[in-house]
Amino acid sequence: MDPIWIDNLPNDIPSQIDVEQYASLVDLLEQSVSKYADQPAFINMGAMLTYRKLEERSRAFAAYLQNELKLNKGDRVAIMMPNLLQYPIALFGILRAGMVVVNVNPLYTPRELKHQLNDSGAKAIVVVSNFAHTLEKVVADTPIESVILTGLGDLLSAPKRTLVNFVVKYVKKMVPKYHLPHAISMRKTLSKGRRLQYVKPVVKSNDLAFLQYTGGTTGVSKGAMLSHGNVVANLLQADAVYGSLLKNGKELVVTALPLYHIFALTVNCLLFLHKGSNNLLITNPRDLPAFIGELAKYPFTALTGVNTLFNALVNSDDFKKVDFSNLKLSIGGGMAVQRSVADQYQAITNTCLFEGYGLTEASPLVSCCPHNEAEGYNGSIGFPVANTSIQIRDDEGKELAQGETGELFAKGPQIMLGYWQRPEETAKVIDSDGYLATGDIGYVDEKGYLYIVDRKKDMILVSGFNVFPNEVEEVVALHSKVLEVAAVGVPNAASGELVKVFIVANDKSLTKEEVIKHCRKHLTGYKIPKLVEFRDELPKSNVGKILRRELRDEAKNV
Repeated sequence: MDPIWIDNLPNDIPSQIDVEQYASLVDLLEQSVSKYADQPAFINMGAMLTYRKLEERSRAFAAYLQNELKLNKGDRVAIMMPNLLQYPIALFGILRAGMVVVNVNPLYTPRELKHQLNDSGAKAIVVVSNFAHTLEKVVADTPIESVILTGLGDLLSAPKRTLVNFVVKYVKKMVPKYHLPHAISMRKTLSKGRRLQYVKPVVKSNDLAFLQYTGGTTGVSKGAMLSHGNVVANLLQADAVYGSLLKNGKELVVTALPLYHIFALTVNCLLFLHKGSNNLLITNPRDLPAFIGELAKYPFTALTGVNTLFNALVNSDDFKKVDFSNLKLSIGGGMAVQRSVADQYQAITNTCLFEGYGLTEASPLVSCCPHNEAEGYNGSIGFPVANTSIQIRDDEGKELAQGETGELFAKGPQIMLGYWQRPEETAKVIDSDGYLATGDIGYVDEKGYLYIVDRKKDMILVSGFNVFPNEVEEVVALHSKVLEVAAVGVPNAASGELVKVFIVANDKSLTKEEVIKHCRKHLTGYKIPKLVEFRDELPKSNVGKILRRELRDEAKNV
């Protein structure tokens, strides 16, 4: 049965589009290059990469992977870097070689990195020198055979390259010592690759393009298998909603979210590549003055981010001085946009902050608000994107009527192939009809707008990044003074949620500071508990399972 609100879609939102415009993401690049060859594709730290240069360098990188590293179609190659010009070159080089991109958060701890490299079976990794010390600690215990190393300034012009790399390493001391004797510099791979023959493989729509790691609904981080067809469909679905607002070859999008995040990857990198746009890459958006300084330099027309970022911007006096006369599209994703932030943003920029909803398993867009929404921000996540069916179901799997609240299920060409080497986990979230259980609780109002009211799963969302309670609990439980632990998310105005742990200690001398210090050794910053509460006992079910929801509800009401 089709969802009852499909008939309520606004006239300018198509319910069906052709999602086979490109045979693959390789085809996307080639077509964009042919149309926009000498136009700027990416800007970073004042350096610019045209579409033609992107094609030339990604081809050289692909040739190096094929000839020097002897990698084959389907082999996994990891990328571990923030937003730099090196990222799109490595990204498209890997895809053009018919290989699979494994996006890695550069802030991972050694434990987290080791899991992802082992689970994916990655044979090579491209890593920025700032994080090479993390890789050094685990590389011998992973399948990695080749390490390609790059410095932050490596693709800048000669004088600036030397200066930036010197300052980063010796003045700011942002490059901890490392020892990777067999690593090769990315500059050398590009130089050598230019002299090697690139053999274009046959890349089809159902070929794997990305292993994008996520927690799914429970437990350890899993690789969502996203095919070329999945991601192509999703960028075209986004184009069906926002494309009429964007002029081909005329836009400048600001990319502050890291490209290893699925939202920035699909929307900022790939959608705007399809539109022939210029992409301003922000390497460190946490340096707010420098970020706003970059905004002041360019006539940007689109800006995406998470609520946390927009909240920081609207509370900055310098942001209010930026010229917004060219801005036409602002999208919030990755976490819920707060009304107070959306209202302030619109007052400052005279542009509505539209909200999109998705998840890694859906490449990621499932629904979004149309750009011509007269009401402005309304707290909804809009309408399902084209070629997407949505159902609201109760706990027994029965489809509910409009206005009733239940779990959101989605079906469409953007839904992942499954979890990498985890058929049992895949079967838990994708049913026999192809519907993905999102784990989010929502409803549809009388106008057809979709609203998310809660998350069924226990996952914690900090500034748009997933934190898996099981992982935090496992780390805390390693401490010798901890008997039992439960991790939950609690609301926070700045980051959406914070990680809070409830601990039953077997040694009453255990302190909050001791717990946090222990977690810093094993967890990325956003996963570290900010709140620690000690209890004599934790609430449990009749079979002894700790009731996280009870603790979460209790924490919310404090």
